[in-house]
Parts: sequence; structure tokens; C-alpha cells
Amino acid sequence: MKLVEKMIACEINGIKVNVEKGSTILQAAEKVGVHIPTLCHLDLHEVGAVNQNANCRVCMVEHENRGNLVPSCAEKVTEGMKIQTDSLKAVMARRTSLELLLSNHPQDCLVCVKNLDCELQTLAHEMNIKEMRYTGEKMSHPVDLTSRGITKDSNKCIMCRRCITMCNDVQTVGILSPLKRGFDVVVATAFHLDLGDTSCTYCGQCVSVCPTAALAEMNDTPKVWRELNNPKKHVVVQVAPAVRAAIGEEFGYEPGTITTGQVVSGLRRLGFDEVHDTIFGADLTVIEEANELVQRIESGGPLPMLTSCCPAWVEFIEHQFPELLDIPSSCKSPQQMVGALTKTYYAEKHNIDPKDIVTVALMPCLAKKSEAARDELNKDGLADVDYVISTREYARMLKEAAIDFRKLDDSSFDLLLGESTGAGTIFGSTGGVIEAATRTAYEMITGKELKDVNFKKLRGFNGVREAEVKVGELNLRIGIAHGLGNARKLLEDIRGGKSHFDAIEIMACPGGCIGGGGQPFHHGKTDILKKRQQALYNVDANAKRRKSHDNQMVIELYDNFLEKPGSHLAHELLHTNYAAKKRI
Repeated sequence: MKLVEKMIACEINGIKVNVEKGSTILQAAEKVGVHIPTLCHLDLHEVGAVNQNANCRVCMVEHENRGNLVPSCAEKVTEGMKIQTDSLKAVMARRTSLELLLSNHPQDCLVCVKNLDCELQTLAHEMNIKEMRYTGEKMSHPVDLTSRGITKDSNKCIMCRRCITMCNDVQTVGILSPLKRGFDVVVATAFHLDLGDTSCTYCGQCVSVCPTAALAEMNDTPKVWRELNNPKKHVVVQVAPAVRAAIGEEFGYEPGTITTGQVVSGLRRLGFDEVHDTIFGADLTVIEEANELVQRIESGGPLPMLTSCCPAWVEFIEHQFPELLDIPSSCKSPQQMVGALTKTYYAEKHNIDPKDIVTVALMPCLAKKSEAARDELNKDGLADVDYVISTREYARMLKEAAIDFRKLDDSSFDLLLGESTGAGTIFGSTGGVIEAATRTAYEMITGKELKDVNFKKLRGFNGVREAEVKVGELNLRIGIAHGLGNARKLLEDIRGGKSHFDAIEIMACPGGCIGGGGQPFHHGKTDILKKRQQALYNVDANAKRRKSHDNQMVIELYDNFLEKPGSHLAHELLHTNYAAKKRI
């Protein structure tokens, strides 16, 4: 029988409250509706990200029993504790801490990528700071633009260490740490290496939690505007499934609101010649991956087969587990498949020279930017995908063009590469890729119709999940991990012979693509991720077709162009290879 933890009684601003042992003052204050400002604090405990190092000192409160100030995010509640959050001493201490942070911060808010979405800026406004009382020397660091996906401007770093928590504790990539001491302290890579020279996976989770713009996405919108305004170019865009469940948040919609039709209309208003659906590529990926899995099972090929549609996860295994590079699927990601087909199948159908086609991908992920730049995904000097813009970048483009997203009518994708199924839609949520592949693999293996397509065992939010699915006479053993730290645990168990699976899905970001580094900022609220996740499952539940191999345009693609899954041409256009990379 589990013993109930003793409750501890305390007072917050004279309000009596009982909290569980181990609770912080901040948690006790939240329980009685008392707001305490925070900056470095981060609590994403469901994905293992808890940052309560009390670095910024913005959450200071007065401990009446001791007569001193304590950081509410890190100080544990004790029996009989009396706390004042709004005393003059507490308020002035918080204000001073914030003013000192501002004194060492660039004053370029008007042109900063996080203008009006910066937590430091918001706090300065809430605390009514209207002048800079402290002046003097400021940090001076070069801006790192070596990564295709992420920019690093240490001059805007406030040493909150949220990025360190995400990179080291959650993702276990471990490239960020505090260097030097005193005024010279900075969050940086080992030996101040450029991001492009490290083992960074470009997952963008550091960007997702950075309160300022010390870490931000590489802005590709000027390049896309240039192409849209070039009359000699035919500019085609594709839209990832997770985007439609999150973009509305940038325009005041509730998290989880599906706005697919408005997304398509907005892209047409911006001037794109054709709008394709990345879910078409997801359906294609499912068929190619399922075919590959069946072949491996029947021929005794290397198992488990790992899904390969997440580029950050691919970077992770290349750097961290190069000895396991024989087990990922050789399939390209849906983004790259759609890009490759746009410059071949689509170009042929529309009689357009591939050199005149510009392919743009609208993605929830920053690693997709670096993926598009990979050498092996360029053929005859033409990249599968020329530019990648994030969900946030697309929102900024709409605002820049004075397009009111809320007033856009619904419109549909262009059909040649735009038809989709519910199976491809759930690619945007962790567990969705393997569930979609299982629906197709079932019918490939058994030759029978799958009546119930809902493999609910594969759904959820736990970091590592295991399930066994009955497929004819075969018990298909499946593993799922989201977050690279969880992926590490799974891979170490496989390498050590502790776990045995037939197929594994790994997504680098918590929640999968719905929590990608390019999505609207969730500000530490995992309930937002869960709402986006449920929205995609709702789309799947209401879809006319829920199996990827039932996608009529994909069937036509095979009949008229690719011949069959795993054909020579399919391998040439839709498959790739991986290479071990030096771990730094």
C-alpha cells in the first residue's frame, strides 16, 4: 500500500495553503492563484525538462520567517513558512535583477525575430521599466550562422540555461554548456565551435524554450520572397500535417484548431503556383517503408527497421550510434519524396523544365532546413527541396503581406501531389508513422482487409512505448520513442540485446512533429502539444480513406510512373543512404 505524502502548511501573502512535500514556493503560489514572474524557470516534466536553477533571480520573494529573499522557483516549502510575493523588498529585487539583465542585452527589439514574443521584453513591460539605469560594457560575441537551421546569437543570451536543459537532459545531444566565468560566462559549444561543426541535430528544441532570440530559426523568407517575385520560376510549396494543427495559434485560434483550407488559401495569396500536401509523401513513405519491412521480415534482413522520416533523429544516429546505421529504413522523408517527385513526375506531367521549378516546404521542424541541404538529397545539381520555411516563418509572411488569416476561405490542395489519407495525417504525432505503416503492412502480409485501423496501443505521450500487434500469424513487436533522450535509451537496449523489436518509430521532438522546433511557441505547456496531437487523430478518424495504400493519386503514381513499391525508379527517387559522422 502506497503511503500518502504528508501535506505541508504554509502561507502565501497571508493565504493559507497545503501543498505536497517537495513543492516549491512557486508551485504553492500557483495553487492559490498568486502570480510570480519567472524567466529561467521551465517545467516540462512530462518530457523530462525541468529547469529550476534560479539563475535569473526574477522570481525572488520575501521569506518572512527568515527575513530574507529567496528564489521561489527553487526554494522548497517548509512547515509554517510565510511568504510575501508583493512586498517592496521582493518587487524591487526582481526589478533590479531584470534591469541588470537588460543592461547587458542588445537594444534591437524592433528588428528582433522575437519582437512581441520575447519573454524578457514582456517582463520589462509588465514591470514598467521605462529607462536603463545601468550602463557599461556589454557582451560581444560573433553571431553563428553556420547551421542551415538555427542561428545562435550569444549577445542575446540571459544565461537562463533552458537550452542546456533541453540539449543535455531531454535530447542528450550535449553540445551546449556554460563556458568561462563572471562577466565572460556564456552558453556555448565546446571550444566555441560553430554549430555546423558539432554533433547538433538541429532539432530546434533549444529554440523552442529560449526566452529571447539567442537561439532562433534561420530565416529563409527573404529567399522565398525573391523566388515568388521571379517570373521565370515556377514556385511550388508543400505543407506538413503538423502545420495545420498549430498555425492557427499565431492568429488567435485555440490550440488544436485545424485550419488546412486557410493554410492553402494563404499560400496561394502569397503567390505560390501550386500547393501540394506533404501527407501525399507520407502515404508514399508508408507504402515504401511497409514494403521494405515485409521484405526484411521475409528475407531475414536486419531488424528492427527504424523509421527515417525525422531528419534530427537521422543526424542523431549518424553521430551517436553509427554502428547501427544498417537498420534505419532507406526511405527518404515525406518532404524529400514530394520534392523529388515535383522535379520529375510533376515536371513531366506539366511539361516544365525541372531547373525552372523551385520547391518550398512548409514544415514544423527546423531540422528540415538542414535535411534539404544534405548532399545526397541533391541530384544532378538540383535539390529535392530548395527552401524550407517553418510554421512561424509562414505566419510572418502572411502578416508581412497584410493577409488576414482568419478571413481566408477554405481551398483544397492541387491534386496531382495533393491527395491524402488519415494515415498520412497522423505522421505529425508520435506513434503515427508506425501506426500508419502497420495498417498497410497488415494487408501486405495477410492479403486480407484490415477492418479496425485504430492501433490505439501505439498512441499516447509516454516517452518510450512498446506494443505487440497481431498481423496474421505474426506478432509484430513495435517500439516507439519521442525525444532523443528516450531514443538513446531504446537504442542502447537494442545494442545491448535487452530489447527485441521488428519495427521502431523515433521522433526527435517531444510529441513528434506537433512539438517541432518551428511550431508556434508552446511556452512550456504540454497540454498545447496534446491538443495538437488529438486534432490530427480527429482528422484521421473523419477521413474518407484511412490507409495509405488506398490513396488514389499514389496508386496512379505507381501505375504511370514508379511501377511498383521498391522498384528501381522508386529506389532512385525515394530512397537514400546514411553515413557515420564524427561525434563532437
